[in-house]
Amino acid sequence: MSLTRRSLVVGAAFAAPSFIHAQQDQARTMPVTEKRNTFTSGDRTIAVETFQPPGSAMHPAVLMLHGADGLSFNTRYRDGARGMAAAGYQVHLVHYLDRTGERRASFATLFQNFMPWMNTVQDALTFAADHPGADADRIGIVGISLGAALGLAVSSMDRRVKTLVSYFGPLPQGAIATTSHLPPTLVLHGSADPVVPVANAYAVEALLRRQNVPHEVKVYPGQGHGLRGAAEQDATQRALAFLRRYLAGTDTTPLPMGG
Repeated sequence: MSLTRRSLVVGAAFAAPSFIHAQQDQARTMPVTEKRNTFTSGDRTIAVETFQPPGSAMHPAVLMLHGADGLSFNTRYRDGARGMAAAGYQVHLVHYLDRTGERRASFATLFQNFMPWMNTVQDALTFAADHPGADADRIGIVGISLGAALGLAVSSMDRRVKTLVSYFGPLPQGAIATTSHLPPTLVLHGSADPVVPVANAYAVEALLRRQNVPHEVKVYPGQGHGLRGAAEQDATQRALAFLRRYLAGTDTTPLPMGG
């Protein structure tokens, strides 16, 4: 599997100002526990922040993969992780940049670091599967921007990923094997994204159709690299509904059509 420079650099994402930000009133009423953990990947110590509902019940697990801006500069990733945990998921916010010793992804080394980051995401799947309270048979990925590209690449080859939500991510064509099979996938993208052109969303959609994979694609008119206002709220509803349907298995109602 060879990762072409063009397929990755065209989609190089360096900001994710707005993403999954659960605001449902019912979710806010559930307390969430937070704990900082670590695991090892490539002889490096990788931090992971775990957010989960209280109690001893088993919960579906979700890896949240941040964008290239990293976790030192954008607090909204943690807000999104808390909101998702309040909705009933064990959420692991993975510091995959620890693998390459960075606080934010560097454009100059993005291409060479992509494969090590992929390996770290796979190690994070093992961490999540073994974590107390996680249902190892129900693990999903929510990726934002660069994290969405990693989610696409990893889920195409690792059957442990049962569901994928991709927020304005590029399609890393060279990192997806021709024999791959993606899980049920939700793609959320802005039509005016100047960083990751919307053509990437349509390319992912074409791949999902060829593989006959259950999927939803929502393109928000006029939205850029990040979703705001009503588009953000709609995307949150769609993401949670998609996870309920394909990961938690608790919702068979139609996905929201507004936005």
